[in-house]
Parts: sequence; structure tokens; C-alpha cells
Amino acid sequence: MTSSTTHPTAGIVAQDPITLPTSTWRMLANANVRPELPKGLDAFWAGSVGIIRPMLPRRHIFMRRAQQVAALDKDIAPLSDTQLREQLWNMRATFRLGRDRKADVIRAFALIREAAWRTLGLKPYVVQLAAALAMERGCIVQAATGEGKTLMATMPAAIEGWRGRGCHVMTVNDYLAKRDADWNRPLYDFCGLTVAHIDGEMFPPMRRMAYYADVTYCTNKEVAADYLRDRLRLGQTVDLPTSLLGRYADDGTARPNDLLMRGLPSAIIDEADSLLIDEAVTPLIISGEAPNAEQTDAYTRAAELAGHMVTGEDYRLNRRYREIHITRPGRDKLAALTDDWPGIWAGSRRREELVSQALTARDVYTRGKQYVIQDGKIVIVDEFTGRLMPDRTWRDGLHSAVEAKEGLEVQPPKDTLARISFQKFYRLYKRLSGMTGTAVESWRELWLVYRRPVVTIPTNKPCIRTQAPDGVFMKADDKWGAIVEGIALVHATGRPILVGTRSVRASEHLSKMLNEQQLEHQVLNAVHHQEEAAIVARAGERDRITVATNMAGRGTDIKLGKDVAEMGGLAVIATERHESGRIDRQLYGRAGRQGDPGSAIAFVSFEDELVQRYASRWILRVIKALGPARSPLRRVVDRRLFRKIQARAERISLRQRRGVLRADDWLEEFLGFAGRDV
Repeated sequence: MTSSTTHPTAGIVAQDPITLPTSTWRMLANANVRPELPKGLDAFWAGSVGIIRPMLPRRHIFMRRAQQVAALDKDIAPLSDTQLREQLWNMRATFRLGRDRKADVIRAFALIREAAWRTLGLKPYVVQLAAALAMERGCIVQAATGEGKTLMATMPAAIEGWRGRGCHVMTVNDYLAKRDADWNRPLYDFCGLTVAHIDGEMFPPMRRMAYYADVTYCTNKEVAADYLRDRLRLGQTVDLPTSLLGRYADDGTARPNDLLMRGLPSAIIDEADSLLIDEAVTPLIISGEAPNAEQTDAYTRAAELAGHMVTGEDYRLNRRYREIHITRPGRDKLAALTDDWPGIWAGSRRREELVSQALTARDVYTRGKQYVIQDGKIVIVDEFTGRLMPDRTWRDGLHSAVEAKEGLEVQPPKDTLARISFQKFYRLYKRLSGMTGTAVESWRELWLVYRRPVVTIPTNKPCIRTQAPDGVFMKADDKWGAIVEGIALVHATGRPILVGTRSVRASEHLSKMLNEQQLEHQVLNAVHHQEEAAIVARAGERDRITVATNMAGRGTDIKLGKDVAEMGGLAVIATERHESGRIDRQLYGRAGRQGDPGSAIAFVSFEDELVQRYASRWILRVIKALGPARSPLRRVVDRRLFRKIQARAERISLRQRRGVLRADDWLEEFLGFAGRDV
């Protein structure tokens, strides 16, 4: 998947009085200067350390420090607003000079806690203080859904803002970035800090000013894209003296004030598991137009040729890796069909590549699942979040192949101008921390890739959510029938229901079945973030049925309506399991927040995508041999099979992410555009 930008540097020339620090310029001018992943014995040692480090009693350490912060409340609460503000500004000066000690951090947290109470009406609990202290020390915090992670992030963000180099607080979409910045603005103002947000509609001058705020709320895609645009603006400039000399010589060399960003000093990642792991497998690419009429026509012709190809005879499809392999008879058929075609069709390799793309578009990419059509254009659906991404395109000609398959006007492929994987980008930050509801399962990867330990913070109130065993079915139709029946039974009690689906198509299919049963409901396909948040926020009201794609509405609390807790709370139903158990837990976590009652259950079938893509041959043979018989023992066996399939999917995804890192290293070594190392 790529970020498509026609003119990546257009408008990045506005002048203002901002001056870029020398150290920041050096960081931007040297894309090669970054932490390397360990190899050989170093990798073995790093893995060993990663096993030992989680054994350290971090949670107890941070909980003890949080108690020390809370104990200062009796001294700080009597202060007047003027006295509190004066102490905050004195603390700001201490951190700006880099003279802070552990005692200063504890007192700073106590002051910010009181400021939050006076400006936001919220006083962080001890567990929230512990999570914030862990993030200030560079940890990934696992805190349950509904525990107030937005408030947790304000404390370490304020500390970083006081240090004077800025802090990026990353979240999953532009709406949440703006919402969180606006919500927390009174607190930051009281602490003597400026706050801003970045969204996709901002012009370069506004972006530049937002990056120079003490705390900047943003999305990972916007920040990474701006970093690449700055790299393109720098071109072959490798150091500050070259830029300054070029400025006086007027030779077109990039100038410090032309850049959007002032560096990558600190980042706090919200939904860290999603951004650091799930979405990190896809590199971000800045591309430009490369009109080529012959190539555009080739995708249309390839789609026609794909119609003559027969699965199993002319080609083999590997759904797990989404790969097409054209057989010998298939190659002979293509040669015969294109015998008198000119140009690129004369070469067998290019001919087979084009047809393979067309077959992939036809057999693997499905409308309503991987993409939708809006205004005559292909719009990608994020497979992790279910959200639409109108500004993204698939790379390597796949986007054009899907357009040809759907009979739309084929847009010419893009030329790659700059590329970076999110795994590499995050490692460029000097200080990195994060928070999420699900991180423990991925502690090893978070340590090996980012050198970030995971700390689990207890809930403020015990979780009393009921987790029911999975409902397992042989056929998908039987599964959907059971889901509708279950929704009807729960709805009759008045309890609100949140149903999670993996795709737009699945949500529409379920919606049609619910309409047939005259069950009123809301369908959320994650088209507009603001509407999405509003719908999800009301999902806890009595008698509501909300059908949402995947993690739509993530970042928005679902609060129970009047008398709903007495009925049993929110009921969460998953209609399919995901490649990662973490994503399933994220959906389940929408119920039972802050000690509320609730329940969660998953309905799965052996015709689900997870099974079709990741089940090994022996598992498929076991499933076929067992047949449709139902018994308590069989249900146990079925659930164990699903856990094995999911574990296999997680291993394959891990290998894919490691492949992205290896590709990064190779491209940087042989095709780096940053010039020489300095």
C-alpha cells in the first residue's frame, strides 16, 4: 500500500522566522543514521536480554512511585492557582535545562495531576499515574480499555514538552488527533505549553507551526509522510554548512526554514500494538505521476487475458501469501493468445507479471472487503481497522489491475520518489513509548525491534466481563444464522449489543439478515471518523444494536446507558477471528470497562478466511475427517484447532514484518538516496 502524492514538495517553500537547530538538521540530513537491528550473536544476546527484562518488577516499581506522587496531593492541593502555575513554570525551567532527577519527575507528575483536576475536572488514579510514569521511562504500557489512556498520555507529553524539543502523540486517525488536542488544551495551557494537531487537510505553513508546538497530536501516516517530504526537499544535502552555503549561493540547495519538521525527538504511541506491529508491515511511499499510455492499456488487456485462465490448470493460487504461479500450460496459453501483440507483450516475463497481477486482482481482492468503489474510483479499506483510505494506492501496479478488473478508468502507475517502513521510522525517534490495551502477547517483538519493554498496569476496578467459549460451526451459513439468533435473544432482554465484523461486505450481509428479522440496528463501516465516534459512544444505550467493521470507533469509550448495568451490560459478539488474538481482545475489551458488567463471545466457522488462508494441510484433513458431528469433546477439539490456526497466522505475519525490515536494510545499503554517511 502506498501514499500517492502528485507533487510531494509543492508548497514546501514558505518562509517564516523559525530556525532549525543544528542537531535536528544533521538528523534529517542523514537518513542512514539510525539504530540497526542486531544480527548473529548480537541478536541472540538481545533476545536473551529480552527474556530477562520482563522479569524485572517494573509494575511494582511504577506503582510505588505512583503512590509517592499521590502522597504529595496533601501539599499541592491547598495551593492557589497562581502558586500552582508558578511551581509548574519553575518545573518547566528545570526540565528545559536538563537538570531533572527522579524526585523532580515525581513532583512534576503531582503538579500536573493537580492541574488536570483544576482544568479538566479529572484527577488521574494511581494506576493512571503508574502508566504515565512507565511511559516517561520509555515503556509500552498495557492498560485495559476504558482506563483513561488519553489522560495518561498528557503527563509524559507535558514532561517532554518542558524539555523543549517537542513531543508527537500519535493516534489512529485525524479526528482523534484533533479531539484529544482540543480536550487537553486547557491542561497544557496551564502548564505553560503549546499544543497543536496535524490533519490531512493542512497546508505546509500550518503544518510547520503545528510541529513547532510543545505537544503535537497527529497520526503516524501524516508524520511519516512529512518526514519523507522533508527528505525529498533536502535532496543530496548532507549537512548544515552545505545548506547555508547553498543559501547564499542561491543554488537551489534546501534551506532549514523550508522544512516542515524540527526533528523526531519524542513520540508517545496510542494504540501502540496496532501502529507498531499490525500496520508497521506496510511501508509508506511518496510517489509522483508517471504517465504511460502503453502501460495503462496493458492492464486492461491483462484483465481480458485473465478471463481465459483456469484455476488449477493454467495457474495455482496461494491464498495465504496472495501469490499466483502460472503453470507451463498457462504460459503456453498466454504465448498463443498474445502471439501477434506488439510491445511489452513480446517478452514472456513481463507478460506473465501483468497477467499475474490481473489474476491477483480477480481472485484475491474482493469489493467490500479489501476495497470499495466511490465516485468511480477504487478506495482501499484498511484490513486492520476497517476504515477507508482514499489517499492510498496499492503499489507495483496492483491498483491499476483492480481498476481494470472493475472496468474503471485505469490510472497510470506511480513512480516511487521516497519510501520508508514504519518500523524504521519509529526507530528514528530518540525517545519512544506507547500505550494500548493489548501488548503482552507481542512483548518479544516490541523488545527486539524497538527495544521497548512492556509493562502491564492493573485496572482501577476489577474486570467482571464474562467471556463465553467460541461458537464453532462447519458452514458459514450456519454461523451467520446462529449470530442472528443470538442477537435476537440478547436484544429481547434490552441489553445493548456491539457486533464486530472483519469487512464491509460482512457487515452489509449481517445487516440484511437483521433487517429480515426486523431488528433495528446501526451499521458502522468507518467512513467518517466523527460520525463513527458518535455512533460508538451511543452503543451502550438500552436496546441498541451496533454492527461495526473490525476496530471502528477505537479510541472512543462506550459508556453504559441508564439501567443497562443491571441488565448485564454491553454484549460484544465477534463474527470471525482475526490473524492475531490481540485484535480479538481489543474488540472484547469494549465491554466491561471500569468495572462494568458485560460479556463477549466469538462465532467462527471452518469456512472463515482465517482457516482458508492459514490452516495447514493436516488441520484441513482433521477437519474433513471429523465431519459435522456435534459433541462437547468435539467443541473442545474445534477450539484447539482454531487456536493453532491463529498461532500459525501470527507466526507468518511476524515473518512478513521481518521481511520488511530486511528489505529496508537492503534498500538503504544499495539504493539509499541520502548520499554518503556523515
